[in-house]
Amino acid sequence: MVRNKIALLSQETIDQIAAGEVVERPSSVVKELVENAIDSGATAITVEIKDGGTSFIRVSDNGCGIPKDQIPLAFLRHSTSKIRDAKDLLSIHSLGFRGEALSSISAVSRMEMITKTEDELTGYHYVIEGSRETVFEEIGAPEGTTFLVHSLFFNTPARKKFLKSNTTEGNYIQDMMEHLAISHTEIAFSFIANGKEKLHTVGNGDLRDVVYQIYGKEMAQAVLPIEFSGDGFSCHGLIGEPRLNRGNRNYESFYVQGRYVKSSILSKAIETGYQGFVMQHQYPFCILFFEFDDAQVDVNVHPSKMEVRFDHQQDVFVSLERAVSYRLLNREDIQDVPIDEENSIEPEIESPKPAVTFEPFLTKQVEAAKIDFQENIRSKIMEEDTPITISSNTQKENFESEKPINSPQIVYEQQTFLSEESKPNFKIIGQVFDTYWIIEFQEKMYIIDQHAAHEKVLFERTMHSLSEHRMTSQMVSPPIVVSLSAVEQEAYERCRDAFLKLGFMIEPFGGKEYQITAVPGNLFSIDSKALFMDMINQCLDYKSSDTSELILERVASMSCKAAVKGNSKLTYSEVETLIEELLTLDNPYHCPHGRPTIIAMTKYELDKKFKRIV
Repeated sequence: MVRNKIALLSQETIDQIAAGEVVERPSSVVKELVENAIDSGATAITVEIKDGGTSFIRVSDNGCGIPKDQIPLAFLRHSTSKIRDAKDLLSIHSLGFRGEALSSISAVSRMEMITKTEDELTGYHYVIEGSRETVFEEIGAPEGTTFLVHSLFFNTPARKKFLKSNTTEGNYIQDMMEHLAISHTEIAFSFIANGKEKLHTVGNGDLRDVVYQIYGKEMAQAVLPIEFSGDGFSCHGLIGEPRLNRGNRNYESFYVQGRYVKSSILSKAIETGYQGFVMQHQYPFCILFFEFDDAQVDVNVHPSKMEVRFDHQQDVFVSLERAVSYRLLNREDIQDVPIDEENSIEPEIESPKPAVTFEPFLTKQVEAAKIDFQENIRSKIMEEDTPITISSNTQKENFESEKPINSPQIVYEQQTFLSEESKPNFKIIGQVFDTYWIIEFQEKMYIIDQHAAHEKVLFERTMHSLSEHRMTSQMVSPPIVVSLSAVEQEAYERCRDAFLKLGFMIEPFGGKEYQITAVPGNLFSIDSKALFMDMINQCLDYKSSDTSELILERVASMSCKAAVKGNSKLTYSEVETLIEELLTLDNPYHCPHGRPTIIAMTKYELDKKFKRIV
């Protein structure tokens, strides 16, 4: 039997192994260098790449520079100016504190650095290839630091082979630069790829200006400022109008202690707050900044530092959900639809208004229902996602305490279409296509979708009944007999609570048979058996006993099926009654699936279309 001898690795091999932990792809290099530039106090940072960063990366800043005697030291492993011992890791607020960053980058590339401090007359040019210093000389240079990285992975071809296309690698870098620009609005960023400028921000500290540069005018004009706080943390930022929703979570951006992070807790909280405002399987736009007490957050749980853990996650979840829901409820959300998109006039972008303090959060009908039904969701989320043990009565204290979680501190605009004061001035013009009702009010023409509006009325009426535990059951004779497979029986037993809350009474009837002896009293003439089987099919997709979301979906489905359809004639008195009921709702502007109930067109747009205005 041949035994391999134990031997020490060469320094070059050690450096390349360490580099593999830090330098995963070109975006990793850019991230480390830009974060170091931010920590240097730079107010302007330029990044230029070629071929997705594989052949060339340049990062220039106007920061403090590196003194001559510290230049070689900066490229040694575990050298840093940010920490001195393990205690400092608990309160680190800087970005580029990973000690092996420059050492690791230089181990897998040909790297140059030009740097000059304010105190020195000249700058210095330093070249290191594969961890070996080759040039160290004086040079004329402006204050700050420039890093040039050539031929990334030239000595580790296996790693280079697994990179994606140059375009994809370049997109990773641009995405990362955008997140850094959002988190540091006080810094002017420029990103150039293959000679073309892809990003430019002015560094004036205005978040909405950065949103405009990255996401465009539509996004910048349709965001709402939000601000709130909780026990040991605070949050501020922007959330998007519901119409900005997208089919993925790419537009959800969260920052903790200034660092971009991914968090399933925060994502689920904001999506819960948007329920009823966006359609199913659509996700909101948001940019939120969280600041925690140092002892309550750990951003070093993963080498990429993009995952985060914090104490009191349940309090954070509830606070964020309530703040978002409150912000969306307290404004009129009727979208103006220009007849001629090209010629429409859009309002100028205004900076977020200063925050003011609101009275404690008022739990209204729908909010009360959401709290009632989503209590189990929150408990389940916390159990899955946090390593911290949370007291079983934490949630009860949150909802029943006389001192509720701090309310969002925001300013919102109040418009007047759906209000008791405006109702006498409504002028109902009539119905078109047996579906839409036209109402004239002030200088606008409002169009109501009768199906979406009636659906929302029925939904909130039922949710209110559920929240007050007064759903009625209607006995059926003879009972409705259904036959369930073994899988369907297991699903029913798991979701039995949802059926009971809605008003079903179900008993075993021998073998695979079950008999339904009572159905929801407000079924709105829906086929009871079809509804029951529809719920059973949905239960098959639920992996736990939690039924909160199932109930919300079923109530929405029941309301949709029972609501007056399009292509149906309504009388003036019926539409007046419908408007009366809309006035009583917390969120009358969207159906339960997130579609708009009302849109508006201005007199100005009509005048322009008919050439009354040139």
